[in-house]
Amino acid sequence: MIILGLDPGFGTMGYGVIEKDVRGNCRCVGYGVVKTPTSEAFPVRLCILEERLQAIFDEYKPQEAAMEELFFSKNITTGIAVAHARGVMLLTCNKRCGKIFEYTPNQIKQALTGYGAADKGQMQRVVASHLRLKSIPRPDDAADALAVALCHAFTSRFASLFGVK
Repeated sequence: MIILGLDPGFGTMGYGVIEKDVRGNCRCVGYGVVKTPTSEAFPVRLCILEERLQAIFDEYKPQEAAMEELFFSKNITTGIAVAHARGVMLLTCNKRCGKIFEYTPNQIKQALTGYGAADKGQMQRVVASHLRLKSIPRPDDAADALAVALCHAFTSRFASLFGVK
């Protein structure tokens, strides 16, 4: 099964694609980021996200998609822009594969490290280790997206609990 992991963002959206075999082993197929130019208008930037996500679906043909749930910290303005981006991502994923799952940051950390408060460095090392990569994936948004994909691969037997309704 091909799984697309997404780290939502408006200026930078991370993506990671893994393949899970019948034994549950995972390998990295690809990863990267989609950046939207700050010089463009808000709706144009949303269109760029949608177009690039469509291209990712065309290239990798994932059967399932997983994304990190929106986490609000202190900046509500940034959170609103990311929420718009997530809407575009949810719509695109639903149209392309229909199987979308969401995980909180703590669920992702728990699934990969066994500790829901793992730091970014620990997460990146675990991602590289699980996928047998020679180095930590860069940029951070891509590593985060691979973590989301791995979380889904490890917990997909509980998919009914995390699917978007």
